[in-house]
Amino acid sequence: MIEFHLDGRSGVSPYQQLVRQVRHALRLGLLREGDQLPTVKDVVAELAINPNTVLKAYRELEHDGLVTARPGVGTFVTANGGGGPLAPLGPLRQDLRRWLTKARKAGLDEESIEALFLTTFRSSAREDIA
Repeated sequence: MIEFHLDGRSGVSPYQQLVRQVRHALRLGLLREGDQLPTVKDVVAELAINPNTVLKAYRELEHDGLVTARPGVGTFVTANGGGGPLAPLGPLRQDLRRWLTKARKAGLDEESIEALFLTTFRSSAREDIA
């Protein structure tokens, strides 16, 4: 089951963060068709957010055909979110873990690692377009 987390510094609304996390979990194969999402009550208790925020995220996912709500039972994944899990993830994940270890050994904290990754990712994407 997915465990949600919120980043108040991201500039992304809490409901959109939940939606993105479900989409990422689907794409990475961490969530599969038939899996149940945490109940609204559980997410509210875990993250201390308004139930309407969770409901909005779940409604968007349902509108996109990724989940379906079963009244009294829960919300379940109905689609894989884009053609199935990305492959091959194993070797890429190992490379990324090695890179993260190197970054930590170089003295970078989590925020610095994230900033370095995002700026490099974005500049690489721009170079690929050009």
